[in-house]
Amino acid sequence: MATQIHPATAAMLRNFRYDHLPPALQEVSRPFHDLAHELAETLSGPEVTKALDSLWESKNWAVVAASNKEREANS
Repeated sequence: MATQIHPATAAMLRNFRYDHLPPALQEVSRPFHDLAHELAETLSGPEVTKALDSLWESKNWAVVAASNKEREANS
């Protein structure tokens, strides 16, 4: 049974969009998006928003790492 998503959590989920990224970076970002939505749909409480904040930071670093790798490969 899905829990009702708190507005703050719903707002945080918007940070996990990946459709604006190039295809190679979408592949890196997509698993974070999927996990964020799974967490938000199955858990509740302020801890979920905090967990999403940490996951978002991790996603950003993973995308940066993939972008750097891609840039180095094209140099």
